[in-house]
Amino acid sequence: MNHTTGLQQQHNKPKVIGIGDNGAAGLLPMYLEWIAQSDILAGGERQLAFFPEYRGEKRVIKGGLAELVSGLRTEREQGRSIVILASGDPLFYGIGGYLASKLDVDIYPSMSSVQLAFARMGESWQDAYVTSVHGRSLKGLAQRIDGKRKVALLTDERNHPGAIARYLLSFGMTEYRAFVAENLDGAEERTGWYELERLSELDEGAFSPLNVVVLTAPAGTRRAWALGIEDEAFAQRKPDKGLITKKEIRVLSLGQLGLQEDSIVWDIGTCTGSVAIEAARIARYGEVYAIEKNEGDLHNCIENMHRFRTDLTAVQGRAPQGLEQFPDPDAVFIGGSGGEMKELLHVCCTRLRPGGRIVLNAATIENLYEANKAFAEEGMETSITLTQISRSKPILDLTRFEGLNPIYIITAKHKTAAAEPGQGTKNE
Repeated sequence: MNHTTGLQQQHNKPKVIGIGDNGAAGLLPMYLEWIAQSDILAGGERQLAFFPEYRGEKRVIKGGLAELVSGLRTEREQGRSIVILASGDPLFYGIGGYLASKLDVDIYPSMSSVQLAFARMGESWQDAYVTSVHGRSLKGLAQRIDGKRKVALLTDERNHPGAIARYLLSFGMTEYRAFVAENLDGAEERTGWYELERLSELDEGAFSPLNVVVLTAPAGTRRAWALGIEDEAFAQRKPDKGLITKKEIRVLSLGQLGLQEDSIVWDIGTCTGSVAIEAARIARYGEVYAIEKNEGDLHNCIENMHRFRTDLTAVQGRAPQGLEQFPDPDAVFIGGSGGEMKELLHVCCTRLRPGGRIVLNAATIENLYEANKAFAEEGMETSITLTQISRSKPILDLTRFEGLNPIYIITAKHKTAAAEPGQGTKNE
């Protein structure tokens, strides 16, 4: 039986080599030898430009990775040696992960731009939150980074340092300073510290497209809100306050929703946005969609959204109209039905993802009856909690209790298939 040595296997595999802005000068001699001896050198135009004297076949990667992989697989079967160049660490928001999932490759990372940025800062980065807004929306970034002392962001031409600063300032995140590192390890490398107010005045052209933004906040500057934000902290209607899901009911309802950090949540009849905001702080990596028919209440919701650093989507509308623009939810909270409960619950039950929950607050027994009946007609399984909450209130030098309106918390979910003989069970 023939045995292929590890060295032979390594030689035959395509090699993915990380390269920095210093080009060939930053590569090990062994890597340079592999490149020189290869038949095919693939990479972006910038990476390939570092090797003007390469004698083999160059292939520019501009997209269409599936087609690239198919071609490289064929070339390898024909015995041709292949090297693929990628920026920095190919497994750090690079093409290395995709290539490794489709081809049997060896990967040789260089230093990532984030490593280099923290090195220029002279700070450790094992406790940093690292994410990319390259080719992605800034939507939701505020709630994901709120409270974190170190944040590293990979940027692009649209989400440049100035745009990021303006976004953060809209959520009042003035505790952060920004370190911008451009063209790291290249001939035009430039780094510097900026206050967000100053950075927000700069446009795209002020920075190289190749940059990393690191946000830092001093210890003790974290603004944190625990679950159960006080009712008075929210902007509300004046003078008729009270159109808000009270703190105690809000916490119980959120518990019934069973939120995960990546849940997609609907808040129907959001009013001040109190439930949507607390949901967004739990589902930091998910998405929260709120709908409110009253324009004034919607303005309060948006003000509260920025106050509590939650980047949710809030629109004006009378549900169920308007829900078609939202993705299917893992959880739905209904604080108000607007007199169209049956149609609304039909849409919510139909759109609810497997394992999801709908939580409805009812203040009257008529709404309780109507909701429970509608859920039954939709084939949902329900549980109901009657909450009767009293808060202490001073009276002279004594204390008494003042009751809040009783609220029925109705929780609905898809029934677990039980069982007809011969049938298995179905996951929620």
